Amino acid sequence: MQKKFFSTKNLAMMAILAAVGAVLMFFEVPLPFAPYFYEIDFSEVPILIGSFIMGPVAGVVMEFVKIMLKLALKGTWTFGVGDLGNFLIGCSFIVPASIVYRRLKNKKGMLIGCICGGLSMVVIGAFLNYFLLLPFYAQFMPIEQIIELGASVNAFVYDMKSLVLWAVVPFNALKSLLVSILVILLYKRLSRVIS
Repeated sequence: MQKKFFSTKNLAMMAILAAVGAVLMFFEVPLPFAPYFYEIDFSEVPILIGSFIMGPVAGVVMEFVKIMLKLALKGTWTFGVGDLGNFLIGCSFIVPASIVYRRLKNKKGMLIGCICGGLSMVVIGAFLNYFLLLPFYAQFMPIEQIIELGASVNAFVYDMKSLVLWAVVPFNALKSLLVSILVILLYKRLSRVIS
């Protein structure tokens, strides 16, 4: 099993999919209800497809390589906080989704996996932002300023809890939904080509 995971084919697939994910991180879309540093990208699409093909461990490896490539190519302006968040929250989506799909290898399994992954992403993303990422980011930008940025685009934001509830939760829910739709539409065609 270990030999199969570290086969040349799997390593090449992981590298290619992680590189595609890193490139997709350059195309970010700002959202009208969240501060400017919450932007949607579709970098999880190739990572989730690879996770469905090779499993959750490969997904975590690809997610890590994607972030490292992005840092090497683009750098960071969030002092690494956004990149850490992207990695942890990305893993919270792809790991449960690919575990479910490994047990139910059909369209229904893919749908259930994406729903489980999306719910995990929303819940874990909220906790990580509230207890780890926003407090850590507050070392570089005062939390009041972060809340102000949220309040300037979203009338429901007035403190850190409301920022997480009305900006982070919808952000992660929308991202997981869009990524899931794209993966469900593309998986069958791309998995044949990749395999």
